[in-house]
Amino acid sequence: MSTPSSTTGASEASKPAGGSEVTTKPVPILPSSQAQIVRHAHPVLLAAFFYARFNALVQDPITTMWSSAPVVLAMQVAYTILCLPPAGAQAMKPAKKLRPGEKKKAAADGAGPNIAVTTTVAILLTIFSAVPLHVLFVLFGAPFLTHLPNTFLCSLHLSLLGLYPLFYSHGVATNDWLEILGVRAPFDEASGGLVGACFGAWIGAVPIPLDWDREWQKWPVTILVGVYAGYVLGKLVGGTVAYGKRFA
Repeated sequence: MSTPSSTTGASEASKPAGGSEVTTKPVPILPSSQAQIVRHAHPVLLAAFFYARFNALVQDPITTMWSSAPVVLAMQVAYTILCLPPAGAQAMKPAKKLRPGEKKKAAADGAGPNIAVTTTVAILLTIFSAVPLHVLFVLFGAPFLTHLPNTFLCSLHLSLLGLYPLFYSHGVATNDWLEILGVRAPFDEASGGLVGACFGAWIGAVPIPLDWDREWQKWPVTILVGVYAGYVLGKLVGGTVAYGKRFA
């Protein structure tokens, strides 16, 4: 029989070293066979689309990033709707099994989140988030007074890839976002994609100042290459070998 002190000790041992309890759970992929197909096809389609548009990106970054954004958004929306539970779905109680002769109540207990509303809100938050991302790019060395459309559109693509799936699956839950931004949330496809995209953007900045005199070194081509490559890799790792694991 366990004593109160041993129970308390076990409870404290389950908390992170920082003392604050981590509550965010990894976002699972929906169990349908359709979701499993889409989750594997999605990064392949993204990579193929980016590869097909690469030459155009080098020649005219602004026009290419602008015209590509709706296509990338459509891919992300399809992926999240088919593969990820919308915000609030994981916190719902399972539907109560009815007894013989019992009628289902009209209450909202059995109603799930509104996918259309969740998607719309996630899209708006994603677009708005491009502004603070633009500021972060400038703080990390992006041109301040020139190339403003280039930097903003690059920020928009980073937001579409890294933030949209998180807005769709977590909404605006404060605790979840504090853990995500503090890199304390468990890895899954959504959070792994964000970490990979950010790391890829950082690595992508390396070739820009090198004296190679190549067209593809123009701002922000290599950054965007890193964002897409990092997102695909981070999504893959976060959804497989790193799923459920944490940095701390």
